[in-house]
Amino acid sequence: MKNSILGILFLIAGLPLTAQQNTNNNEFLLNYFEDTTENLQEEISGLSEEQMHFKPSENEWSISQCIEHIILTEKMLFEMAKTELKKPENPERKGEVKFKDEDLIEGIKDRSKKAQATDELTGTGQYNSPEAAMVAFNEQRQIILDFIEKTPVETFRNHISDSPFGAVDAYQSMLFIAGHTARHTLQIEEIKASEDFPE
Repeated sequence: MKNSILGILFLIAGLPLTAQQNTNNNEFLLNYFEDTTENLQEEISGLSEEQMHFKPSENEWSISQCIEHIILTEKMLFEMAKTELKKPENPERKGEVKFKDEDLIEGIKDRSKKAQATDELTGTGQYNSPEAAMVAFNEQRQIILDFIEKTPVETFRNHISDSPFGAVDAYQSMLFIAGHTARHTLQIEEIKASEDFPE
């Protein structure tokens, strides 16, 4: 189940590090979640059922499948993050976190490198309309937003865990959730730009 996520993490690991921006607050985190929600909403607004289920090729996803994948993956990643946050804080490992927040955000969005999703995270195309898709998406996302709002940023930063590209803190794990949505919103843009996309 985690293989597709690990694939993206390995791709991010190859990116150069940049200077840290001021992302060390929950306001930035909540705003990033809001931005990715709005961008997804904007991309799918007004699409017909035919457009929702259009596939550029037999082996590529439809927009409906992309959104379903986003929802399934957000739930999985959030559960993983909560599991780490239930463990004792380990701020003594902060020095091991080398990857910057903005590198993580940009790395996830890099669609030049692809990762294969597992069957468990591959959507079946259950959403026939943008409205139905966004209801399901927002229901799942609100649970995450409520959790962020009641969790101090220090709690996120003081929980360090290991990833394929080194140590990360729980704040970065939350960024990854929203960044994953940004990544597949770009995929939806690509689908809509397909030559045969229905009018």
